[in-house]
Amino acid sequence: MHAFLGVVFHFIGGFASGSFYIPFKKVKGWAWESYWIVGGIFSWLIVPPLAAFLTIPNFWEIIVEASGSTLRLTYFFGVLWGIGGLTYGLGVRYLGVSLGSSIILGLCMVLGSILPSIYFSFFPEAGKDTFEMFIHTQWGRTVMLGLLVCVLGIVICGRAGMMKEREIDAVATDPHGAKVKTEYRFGLGLAVGIISGILSACFNFGIEAGKPLAEVANSWWKAANPTETGNFLFQNNITYVVVLWGGLTTNLIWCTILNARNRTFGDYINVKTPLVSNYFFSALAGTTWFLQFFFYGMGESKMGNGASSWILHMAFIILIANVWGLLLKEWKGVSTKTLTTVIVGILTIIVSVLIVGYGNSIR
Repeated sequence: MHAFLGVVFHFIGGFASGSFYIPFKKVKGWAWESYWIVGGIFSWLIVPPLAAFLTIPNFWEIIVEASGSTLRLTYFFGVLWGIGGLTYGLGVRYLGVSLGSSIILGLCMVLGSILPSIYFSFFPEAGKDTFEMFIHTQWGRTVMLGLLVCVLGIVICGRAGMMKEREIDAVATDPHGAKVKTEYRFGLGLAVGIISGILSACFNFGIEAGKPLAEVANSWWKAANPTETGNFLFQNNITYVVVLWGGLTTNLIWCTILNARNRTFGDYINVKTPLVSNYFFSALAGTTWFLQFFFYGMGESKMGNGASSWILHMAFIILIANVWGLLLKEWKGVSTKTLTTVIVGILTIIVSVLIVGYGNSIR
């Protein structure tokens, strides 16, 4: 039951992440950097401490009393994750939307799930999964099989996207929805894609670095609920506060630079645009984005396995994003072969989710 609930929570989180950009499409007359940072202020600065306040009494006390090394490392990984998200667009520019997204998301999934376990193989900690566990246990090998199947699904979806780009004259957009000029340069694009994939995986590293914060919240909850045998469902909410400070720092600096360079500071007070509507939909998008990690934390609390949780999280994001693409008719006008290819990719990712879920159920 814990594994089942974990999969459900990860699905809800993946749905939020795969859907968050839809409210941004309702923003009118603002540049990308303007609505992106307004949404970001909600997703990285306002909503995380609000969620922590509602679920963890006296959460600020935990942060204040935490060691400086824990806070610095957690924040640092948040900064790196923010850089990874921003370089995503460069990968798309030099590789194309489909190939760039496939490489970056694939690397983010693999590195985010594998590297923490390798770290704990060299620096063991109680309750942490090591890489040896994934090699020498049946459940671990099953989870790794699910990871490989999911990567295969990403490759198939990427292949379908490349076929689509050849068949129709579509405007290329990066994962944030911003229009980009594609300049195919495979070597440079691959290098940027690898960097982006590694840095994007740093969010999971940040969660691991901030575990001492979550463990204090968990111990407080258990002390207040001695009859409970499981872990605190919302323990990671306090870790997100610090990780997302790092993400806010990176994105705020970059968006401010773009505001200055593009002379778009006036967007925030431009009465010729629907200001109330723009602020509302930007806030809605930012809040929806944060919900992915709100439910990610709930899923990880139920599954007790960072690697499996990260794999499911990424798989559901990719799955939902592709399904939205079909529903919004982004694949309209492609050949039957191309449409069949993307559907096969989606089904492959669904199979990977089932495999990872089964691996956790037999743990």
